[in-house]
Amino acid sequence: MANKLYNVGKIVNTHGIRGELKILSQTDFPELRFVKGSELLFVEPDSGRTVTAKVESAREHKGMFIVRFKEWDNINQVEPFKGWMVKVDEQHLADLDEDEYYYHEILGCSVVTTEGEKLGEITEILTPGANHVWVVKRPKGKDLLLPVIDPVVIEVDVEAKRVTVELMEGLLE
Repeated sequence: MANKLYNVGKIVNTHGIRGELKILSQTDFPELRFVKGSELLFVEPDSGRTVTAKVESAREHKGMFIVRFKEWDNINQVEPFKGWMVKVDEQHLADLDEDEYYYHEILGCSVVTTEGEKLGEITEILTPGANHVWVVKRPKGKDLLLPVIDPVVIEVDVEAKRVTVELMEGLLE
């Protein structure tokens, strides 16, 4: 069975005539993903066709990464990749510190209070500013916007897909 693939970014355009690509980063680890020698996978959104490429060089520019790959040195060679997703194989995921989680580990977790009340399932992760916000789909009623802060998130068990929380006053209103 093939390993899972995780998004690193999206190829939005070419850059110059020497085969560089503009990539909109979707990773918390650009310093690992776009370092020389890093192996990335291009995935065509429609067909799922994949192409493997090795980073030759990369630099940040205007909120994107300009990346040159070992395999190509001409705009005509990279032009067909516009719109493709850039992914990394599961085996290349970086190790995280304690109390840090990948999005795919959090999405789908059930949320319960310290009293055992089931609140719903995490369906989305927002990044509005100082802290992340987990969107909890409630069985009935409006979604719960759960701030990811120590007083609220008591325990995360990714193996059991369960998050235990202590609700602050006003969160369920």
